[in-house]
Amino acid sequence: MDVLVIGGGLGGLAAAHGLIDAGATVTVAERRPADRREGSGLSLFGNGLDALASVGLLEHVERLTGGVPPTGGGVRRPDGSWLARPPAASYARLRVVHRAELRDALVAALPDGTVRHDTTAGVLDAASGLADVGGEQRTFDLVVGADGLNSRTRLALDLPGAPLWARYGCWRGVTPEPVKAVVPGETWGRGKRFGVVPLPDGRVYWFAVRGGLRGERPGDQRARVLEEFRGWHDPIARVVEATPAEGVFWRPIDELAPDLPTFVAGRVALLGDAAHAMTPNLGQGANQAFEDAATLAALVAGGAGVEEALVRYDAVRRPRAQKIAAQARALGRLAQAGGVAGALRDRLVAAAPASAMARGIESVQRWEP
Repeated sequence: MDVLVIGGGLGGLAAAHGLIDAGATVTVAERRPADRREGSGLSLFGNGLDALASVGLLEHVERLTGGVPPTGGGVRRPDGSWLARPPAASYARLRVVHRAELRDALVAALPDGTVRHDTTAGVLDAASGLADVGGEQRTFDLVVGADGLNSRTRLALDLPGAPLWARYGCWRGVTPEPVKAVVPGETWGRGKRFGVVPLPDGRVYWFAVRGGLRGERPGDQRARVLEEFRGWHDPIARVVEATPAEGVFWRPIDELAPDLPTFVAGRVALLGDAAHAMTPNLGQGANQAFEDAATLAALVAGGAGVEEALVRYDAVRRPRAQKIAAQARALGRLAQAGGVAGALRDRLVAAAPASAMARGIESVQRWEP
């Protein structure tokens, strides 16, 4: 089987690994150059780890994380007092990696020449699998569109989804050196929040979310974050100050809307953000892409024809991914609440039983390939 994967992000690379294990010959077309390393921290939950294990990639995660989950955590108020602390068991399988480092590992583990950087690709005919790869037209048995929120593959299939602003945006950064005494978790204020997640080596991935702001004025973004979150509890100022100004990035948060009526057409399957880009509030974007990759690889390995495999892929993946996207959207609205709504949110969250929070967290992580 000859497969083209359009997009060399984490989901596309996981799909490439799984499909190669299933006996396929795979070409990954990635438009970015090989030396362009992007991204910040990435949370891998139990479902994402299971998906990576099913395509033979868990060892790479364990090597990067040491197999150790971050300890503690929960949701705080800006003064540092705790709103909610889920049981530690809910996050026992959580692992945190740097996105760029995980991508490097997945690329290195593929056969030489599998990933073609600086290469654009596009679907010309979904029914036959005809695609253009770097100016060359070829017919593939299967084309996987893993080219992100602004997917050209999705556009070629004439599907209705497009980016929709979630009404808030986010600054992100990773400290270049370890920072002591950082407990993972989020802090919820009124219309804004801050999150910190230590990486295995002690560096800290952090994010700062603000509502009502899509474009950000040019200038020192680190200074802007410090001003927005002035007076919030330790270690917020410390981790921002420990991050070089050039290492602080802003972007609006978009999701894919409306939900797609299908993830497949002809010999083409959409995967990851191309199919179901979601807000990051549950930390499930990459984890759902890994589920997609593992499911697609398992169906192909099962011996069904491409058309039958893709029908089953759509039936299995679309309901779950779109349900989780809806849950992430709802959680974002709750977390970003301001004014009276924010005060009511705090009372409700503080009163919620820890067992109920644990069930919600665990239900998202419950998945089998």
